[in-house]
Amino acid sequence: MKRTTTCPVQVLAVLAAMALPAMSHAQSSTPQSPPADSLINKLVEKGILTDKEGKELLAETAKTTNTVSASRWKLTETIKSIGLYGDMRFRYEYRDTDNLAPGASGSTQDNYYRERFRYALRLGLRGDLFENFYYGLRLETSSNPRSPWVTFGDDSNATPSAKNSDGINVGQVYLGWKPTSWYEMTVGKMPMPLYVTPLLWDSDINPEGAVEKFKAKVGDFDLFANLGQFMYQDSNPDHGLSSSDTFILAWQVGASVNLATNLAFKVAPVIYNYTGVGSSGGLNQSFTGQGNNLGLNTGTAAGFNQTGINNLLVLEVPFELNWKLGKYGTRLFGDFAYNFEGADRARAAFTATQVPTPGLTPLPRAYTDENKAYQVGVGFGNLGLVYGQTSKKNTWEARAYYQHVEQYAADVNLLDSDFFEGRGNLEGIYGAFAYSLTDSIIGTVRYGYANRINKSLGTGGNNPDLPGLNPIQNYHLLQLDLTWRF
Repeated sequence: MKRTTTCPVQVLAVLAAMALPAMSHAQSSTPQSPPADSLINKLVEKGILTDKEGKELLAETAKTTNTVSASRWKLTETIKSIGLYGDMRFRYEYRDTDNLAPGASGSTQDNYYRERFRYALRLGLRGDLFENFYYGLRLETSSNPRSPWVTFGDDSNATPSAKNSDGINVGQVYLGWKPTSWYEMTVGKMPMPLYVTPLLWDSDINPEGAVEKFKAKVGDFDLFANLGQFMYQDSNPDHGLSSSDTFILAWQVGASVNLATNLAFKVAPVIYNYTGVGSSGGLNQSFTGQGNNLGLNTGTAAGFNQTGINNLLVLEVPFELNWKLGKYGTRLFGDFAYNFEGADRARAAFTATQVPTPGLTPLPRAYTDENKAYQVGVGFGNLGLVYGQTSKKNTWEARAYYQHVEQYAADVNLLDSDFFEGRGNLEGIYGAFAYSLTDSIIGTVRYGYANRINKSLGTGGNNPDLPGLNPIQNYHLLQLDLTWRF
């Protein structure tokens, strides 16, 4: 066989043939790329390589291919894309409350505080599947649905740096389908699919169940609707013909519109109603929100109930107005909520406290007007940075709001466990400032102060951060966070 004596051509051919297997494995699947053995055979046919050189090169490339293939993470062909994401956070936190505790000899003022160093990890995978499906999976620390945080040194094992309170839990696991541009649905334990604020929903809650989402453009308006069916409690076994399983149903419609250049408005009313009342955990008892005379709500009688979901038909109206002020984003935001059955919820609480219960002071009357909640605030800077939704080096955001949640206005099991301690009958201010040290490292300072609205009522709700304290008279919270996003 005749050989070409152009040495540089031979060298380039050999290098190209050897590099091809690695290139084909490093990139996405590309059926149009010729396999390495075909290229080597062509070089032999053209006389650029001898038969011996071709065989040696084929053996070498086979070895390289096997090595690369063995080192790859093999994925099923049904997965179109996969992405790793999450965050790692470290926090110093100080919580303080003045807990009003009237005793036999009159009123005394007790102070209770917690000072903690904490960490939280959230690690997830998400991406697209074939036929317009998508998926998500996220693991996180802590089993508390309203918090992923773990406290340093709080292990029941006294050994330093023990691990028995540290764990990994499934925070999200969901599958979605989007067959058209105007409709999609998701099932599983999912990121919050509704447009809401922290007024009624803790931002760490990942609802379980299903949601259907619709959207359409009508003129200048982008319209949308979200229909949620979220499992609240699955009581097994069920008794009788009717199920005691509890769902919270969400019915939301909304619209966003560009009012002018760099000026946009969004609003999305949502109605929540409940089916079933559960069979355990206090959901099937009337909520009272009252504490005992010692300020430590250790009672388990119905008169002390902190979790009941009776008489809840809540309208929530979140909104935001966005515009540019120079190069900075500005957002005026707010939320209003009204419980149409709040008066009945108050009457049920009054009735429950009339039953003689040790340590419980009966309510003097039913406070039927305590059925509203509202929030109003402003954000300025790189909007979303305070919540870790975005990060770009040397950007910042300042955010503040005022919040007011009356005793019978909301489902206290969903309220933000930080601001304001997951309780009703509290009002106060929240402020935060975040600065992005790098494109992925964020430093954040948060502060909150709240006090009791109606001094004749407790501060209903149950949060393990300050367990059992009721009523809370004044509340302070300081958090210093360092976050790595990826």
